[in-house]
Amino acid sequence: MRVLIVEDEAKMSALLRRGLRAEGMAVDVTPRGEDALWMAGSTDYDAIVLDVMLPGIDGIEVCRRLRADGVWAPILMLTARDGVADRVAGLDEGADDYLTKPFSYAELLARLRALGRRGSVERPVRLEVGDLALDPAAHRVWRGENEIELSAKEFALLEVFMRHPGDVLSRFQLLEHAWDYDYENRSNVVDSFVRLLRKKIDKPFGTRSIETVRGAGYRLRDPAP
Repeated sequence: MRVLIVEDEAKMSALLRRGLRAEGMAVDVTPRGEDALWMAGSTDYDAIVLDVMLPGIDGIEVCRRLRADGVWAPILMLTARDGVADRVAGLDEGADDYLTKPFSYAELLARLRALGRRGSVERPVRLEVGDLALDPAAHRVWRGENEIELSAKEFALLEVFMRHPGDVLSRFQLLEHAWDYDYENRSNVVDSFVRLLRKKIDKPFGTRSIETVRGAGYRLRDPAP
């Protein structure tokens, strides 16, 4: 899951980035609404955490412009304001959810997971493809009855695959959702982590669920008819 945090309080943004990265998410941060516009326009984020009180363009205007530009990533707005009018304004401009400061980090994380499940249809809380299962909230993976231990980044990559079973995903698409701008060595990182995943979720069980599609990328085989 790749998240954009738009927050001008440096301490707050640093805490959120550290916490979300520990959960295996890819996180980009900017303190300015102007930068959020081009970042969200050029990157397919799974969710955007958007503070209302920003220097320059405020969060409500950023939300309005993103929706006007056709950016439909789920938006969770943060604000120190507790007035109903402010909440209504943000939601009316296209925000999907609202959280008032101070807030519980556990609640923010749960709301982000809920937003990440949204698409053209509501996605299940627990992802299942064949006998492979993944629980995003608990950070647990199973093959049948056997639990599999994955690193945070392996987990993030597998989650991308399991949200798109049967789809061919290019290396660029996998990078977009599982890594952020701060990661520099992007040349063969996807291939390396796919190899690691195969060793953990396929090889011990005699299966080949992650397929290489020559010249296109990778696909998590969907056994469903």
